[in-house]
Amino acid sequence: MNRLKTEEVKAATGKSAQLFQVIEKAVGTVPNAYVTMGTNSPLALEAILALDAATRRSSLSAAEIEAIKLTVSQAAACDYCLAAHTMFGRKAGLSPEALKAARHGTPSGNAKLDALTTFVRQVVTTSGTVPLPLVTAVRDAGYTDAQIIDSMLVIALITLSNVLNRVNDTPIDFPSVS
Repeated sequence: MNRLKTEEVKAATGKSAQLFQVIEKAVGTVPNAYVTMGTNSPLALEAILALDAATRRSSLSAAEIEAIKLTVSQAAACDYCLAAHTMFGRKAGLSPEALKAARHGTPSGNAKLDALTTFVRQVVTTSGTVPLPLVTAVRDAGYTDAQIIDSMLVIALITLSNVLNRVNDTPIDFPSVS
């Protein structure tokens, strides 16, 4: 149950209504997380949509972006984002093994993707300077410095969503995952 004020999409006015129309046109519905965000802060919704659009133009593939989102969401224990990005990960072409690996750090059969999710997991679950061998490992797997920075952009994006959904206890409107 929502902890933050959340209005019906059809009751929205102003900037929220405009953003909800764009989302609904693009994906057919307005996910609950976006409804809560737009109800309370159209600015935050506009920002997360812009950041999401930027990540789609990044040097990372859709599958890599979704693997990062799953890795971060697992570390944050965000059930809403795990459900959403498991579905989006499948649509982006991640295998069942890759979906599981991104969440749990098990081998996926794709050494390059595993190096990326290992890097991301360490970045989000530790503090202080990231050890050089971790940066070297992700580079050695074939990722460029631009892709490393773009992975940080994805981390920032999904962290905002994770925090919102953990605070709000957003009702899940995607297929559930275990």
